[in-house]
Amino acid sequence: MGCSSSTDAGGPPGGNDPALGGRSNKIDAELDQKRQEEELKIKLLLLGAGESGKSTIFKQMRIIYGSPRTDENLRMYGVVVRSNCITVTRKLLQLIRMLEMEDDLEEEPAAEGADMTPFEAFETLVSYLLDGTATPLEPVDLSDDWVGHCATAGLGPNNDAQMFLQIWKTIKILWNSVAMKEVWQKRALLNVIDGHKDFLDEIDRIASKTFRPAQQDVLLARVKTTQVVMERYRIDGIDFEMYDVGGQRSERRKWIDCFDSVDAVIFVAALSEYDQNLAESKKTNRMVEALELFRSICNNRAFANTSVMLFLNKKDIFEEKLQYSDIADQKPFADYAGPQNNFNSGVLYFIEKFKDCLINDEITDSFIQACTATDTNNMEFVLDSTRTIIMTDNLRRSGFLGAG
Repeated sequence: MGCSSSTDAGGPPGGNDPALGGRSNKIDAELDQKRQEEELKIKLLLLGAGESGKSTIFKQMRIIYGSPRTDENLRMYGVVVRSNCITVTRKLLQLIRMLEMEDDLEEEPAAEGADMTPFEAFETLVSYLLDGTATPLEPVDLSDDWVGHCATAGLGPNNDAQMFLQIWKTIKILWNSVAMKEVWQKRALLNVIDGHKDFLDEIDRIASKTFRPAQQDVLLARVKTTQVVMERYRIDGIDFEMYDVGGQRSERRKWIDCFDSVDAVIFVAALSEYDQNLAESKKTNRMVEALELFRSICNNRAFANTSVMLFLNKKDIFEEKLQYSDIADQKPFADYAGPQNNFNSGVLYFIEKFKDCLINDEITDSFIQACTATDTNNMEFVLDSTRTIIMTDNLRRSGFLGAG
């Protein structure tokens, strides 16, 4: 019965038809190649506490290995940068009040060309950003502004960006005051984001109608990560998937969804946060939180066969902070016995703290990188070294390299 002729079960694929046999062999070879590529594909997971710099590293991957950003995406970042200027100004105003430095501002005269004193600028900004007592200003016409209004940035950032364009000259007067230099050194008290100093230093450029965010603006812009974000890259014939997740305590319940089939974890901790507390837990030191989080990740059975890389980020800010904030003055790190204000001793001290978190495994120095996530040249070297280590480990686990 049936319409097809039978073939010898032991014969070649496609029976006696060489064309069919060749096509079948080609399909088998392609399947084998795809299977091998899938085995070699590397899934990278970025983990760490909030504001450690994970998202900055995620952005660096795109700069170094990915595609350029679209104008629409850059406009979104333009809104975010202007919004960040309002956020950092609001925190600095709160800090001035906390430190009771209003009198210091009152003693300062108006700078040449300024239409108000630093204290008058402070009071004006407080009325807009803290107390809400100021008379509403007329909206700024955004029709010829390159950034304009960008819906993808969200309502809050767009409103803040509009406010920025209305009061940026007043912010500039306060930022350039003598008293603000002392206030900035106390910024850890309110977890002011260090990189936003660059925005205030270049406030004229950011307020310009022709402002188009540069690469560094995108890297420094702060957008809280509230969902799992993934991007794919193909580097030297190998496919990479990198996942970025929110680091705040409230976001960590989402991490478990990313734990399957992970080839490497890049754990990011900020060296500069040794003297800061969590935004969500005012009595918890940020570095202590990072150490405990690292301990839980490294000793999690889900990562028993996973490469774990440690990035000690913000080394530039750490070096600057050491000049006026001693490690040993922080209660959790009172055992620090190295020289004060010494960068290398400080880095080695925290490396040992992280190594002490490991129970059944060792992390070699090649898996630890002190870095500055906002420095593309530095991160290109760091990520290239990291990629080589991860690929070698992945090949070994897949059986493509010997154990030796």
